[in-house]
Amino acid sequence: MSNCHAGRFKLNLMRIVIASPIIRLQLAVACLFLALVTGAHAQGPQPDEAAIIRGIDAAVKARLDAIVGYTVTEHYAVYRNSDQTHPVAERTVKTTYQKGVGKNYAIVSDSGSDLIRKLVLDAILDNEKRINTPGATDHSYIISENYEMKLQSGGPQTVNGRECYVLSISPREKAPNMIVGTLWVDARDESIAQLEGTTSKSVSVFTGPTKVMRQYATVDGFSEATHASGASTSFLFGLTTVTIDYSGYQIQLRPSK
Repeated sequence: MSNCHAGRFKLNLMRIVIASPIIRLQLAVACLFLALVTGAHAQGPQPDEAAIIRGIDAAVKARLDAIVGYTVTEHYAVYRNSDQTHPVAERTVKTTYQKGVGKNYAIVSDSGSDLIRKLVLDAILDNEKRINTPGATDHSYIISENYEMKLQSGGPQTVNGRECYVLSISPREKAPNMIVGTLWVDARDESIAQLEGTTSKSVSVFTGPTKVMRQYATVDGFSEATHASGASTSFLFGLTTVTIDYSGYQIQLRPSK
């Protein structure tokens, strides 16, 4: 058979094969299988729970090592019972943090009930100052040494535009500033994106556990709080909700070597 005839024979045979419905179906199935296999290889293995937890520890440690101080403006608003629109008291403070020293607060403005500011806002700032003294903060960091962590099933979730892994967390020791709840960490670097839960211990015998939520954003390469809220019920005052908005971070980093 001449080369010309052989070429025409191969072309006609290919047309017959492709024209066959059974062959077309088999080719389609084969292509789909190859696409799935190729996609799986392109994605690579997903990080396991232990790797994610190690990443959380590393992200927290990197922040602690790098940041030697910062200032931030914090706005507090207090709401009572079902009215979550009109605050009964507000306070704006300028917060200064220095590594090895702790936090100090300078009141910028106050408004609303004097009693609520004294009983609620003064108490919050005093507690924050106390738990941020050198040595006292070590037990409150969200790391595996302080918390049991378990990766939730269902895959990543989007939080404030960030793809996040979702973990259940429970403190190894109970304290008013330790949270039982859910932690969202950025899938790119395991930095904290959001936290929701309930304090593992009440602040006093007159209140129940506080429901807490905190949102974070990346500032100068590190995770910093941008919004928080806490809600608790007491025998004397009923439901009290406090929101905090953070703005104007000025971060002092450790000089690079």
